[in-house]
Amino acid sequence: MEIRINLDVEMAKKKISLTELSKRIGISMTNLSLLKTGKVKAIRFSTLAVICKELGCQPGDILEYIDDSNKK
Repeated sequence: MEIRINLDVEMAKKKISLTELSKRIGISMTNLSLLKTGKVKAIRFSTLAVICKELGCQPGDILEYIDDSNKK
């Protein structure tokens, strides 16, 4: 099981940089960068909510479940 993070895709759709998003939502660039690259193990609902509000998207647009049970 894997959760893919598509924050970069949503940011590209809105044509917003990591720096600008960080400033708008009050989350450090370091933490956003870790999230964007998928190097996090968890995300707070409050963080997800503020990102979704700013980008005008749904949590499912950012988080995607990948079923890797068929991989060998």
